[in-house]
Amino acid sequence: MTTRNSERFLVAFNRIEKALEKMTGSSTYVSFFKLIDYAKRKNAIIRRFEDDLREYGDLRNAIVHHRTAVEYAIAEPHDEVVEKIERIDRTLTEPPVAGEQFRRRVHIFGPDDSLADALRMAEKKKDFQIPVYDRGDFRGLISPSGLMEYLAETVEDDVISREITTLSDILLHIRTGRSYEFISADLSIYAAEEMFSETVVKGRRLDALLITESGRRDETLLGIITPWDLMKIE
Repeated sequence: MTTRNSERFLVAFNRIEKALEKMTGSSTYVSFFKLIDYAKRKNAIIRRFEDDLREYGDLRNAIVHHRTAVEYAIAEPHDEVVEKIERIDRTLTEPPVAGEQFRRRVHIFGPDDSLADALRMAEKKKDFQIPVYDRGDFRGLISPSGLMEYLAETVEDDVISREITTLSDILLHIRTGRSYEFISADLSIYAAEEMFSETVVKGRRLDALLITESGRRDETLLGIITPWDLMKIE
């Protein structure tokens, strides 16, 4: 027997409602819409899907409150709606985190490495974020915007110096402030996405998030996230 869309919708909706109650610590009845208000203060996934969840709250009311019989639902949600609410349910149950989605082997550079060698490696790896470490100590990140800042500061008479440039030379010329943040591997990708947008509002450019196990800079680098990477996320 085929399960109706309304039944699938209600199963996913009820699971989400239970998740919101657990998230907010609610022990007495609170309306679904109030649960969203409380939960979004602490959860980036709820903030991301807030509009969808509010629409689903109205649809649930239409299905449940206007039933004329157990087997009859006044509204049968479209396939896309059911698939979307089930996807949100799965996302809340098992949130996608930075350490799973973006964990990869990152090439580490030293301060005495030449810019030419770093750029050749960046081109080979198709990864233009250049993390610089000195005997395991993080020195800085050279992003494309940082490299442009270096070139703008060092060009003379419309000529770019052909002297061998090291990565430590470039780090000395990056003065626009830190363009990166360290994050823990268990941070949700939706919270990571918000970090980029929040820094823009504050007038700061954030080029990359550096992933370590617990978000400390003295830990092994597990991966790097850029705004471009997050554009691939639904």
